[in-house]
Amino acid sequence: MSVSNRRTFLFQIAATGTVLAAATQARAAAGMVEEKDPQAVALGYVTVSAKADAKKYPKHAADQHCGNCQLYQGKPGEANGPCPLFGEKHVMATGWCSAWSKKA
Repeated sequence: MSVSNRRTFLFQIAATGTVLAAATQARAAAGMVEEKDPQAVALGYVTVSAKADAKKYPKHAADQHCGNCQLYQGKPGEANGPCPLFGEKHVMATGWCSAWSKKA
C-alpha cells in the first residue's frame, strides 16, 4: 500500500467517523417524548400502556403498546423508537397513545 493510498484511507475513516458522530448527536438531541409535552397530553401518551386512563380512553386494551403500533418506527426489540406524531422525538415501546393503530 502506497503512502497516498494510506493517507486517503485514513481521511476516509476520519470522515466516516465524523458523519456517524453527527448522526448519533442528532438522534440524541431529538430526545424522548415526555408525558407532559403538549402533543403527548393531547394524545394521552403514557410511557407504560397500563397507565392509560381507562375512563378517558375506553377503547384502550392491555395488549396495545407503541411497539405494536403501525406508527412506531423503532426496530423490534428496541426499548424506544421514533414516532411521526412527535416529530424527531422517540417514544417508549411500552408506551401508548390514543392514535394507536394495530401494526399490519
